[in-house]
Amino acid sequence: MSTIKETSSNFVNKQALADECPEVYAAQIIGGQWALVICSWLINGKLRFGELKSFLPNITERMLSLQLRKLEDSKIVKRTVYAEVPPRVEYELTAIGYDLKPVIEQLDKWGQKHKRLSL
Repeated sequence: MSTIKETSSNFVNKQALADECPEVYAAQIIGGQWALVICSWLINGKLRFGELKSFLPNITERMLSLQLRKLEDSKIVKRTVYAEVPPRVEYELTAIGYDLKPVIEQLDKWGQKHKRLSL
């Protein structure tokens, strides 16, 4: 997976667009198939890594870890580690993450409608 260097004109253009347009800013946070579907599962409550992985059989463990870390850095997901043996780690949406619920529900409705119309 390639990364955009912070000195590239592409990065600067994307950053400027995100600074000017809240929709682009939001899409950069939850964009991509994995971030959105992870949030969709977490809307129902806390989940452990293995539970998330079982709901997303096509995602690699590495990609799931990267996506959870990205969502955590964006303050969408909270990671809680319990001092138990073996250690227990749970992921849940933060308050701002739960604010995505109506957005995800509307995307679901729109996706179902568009899918029907495009068949």
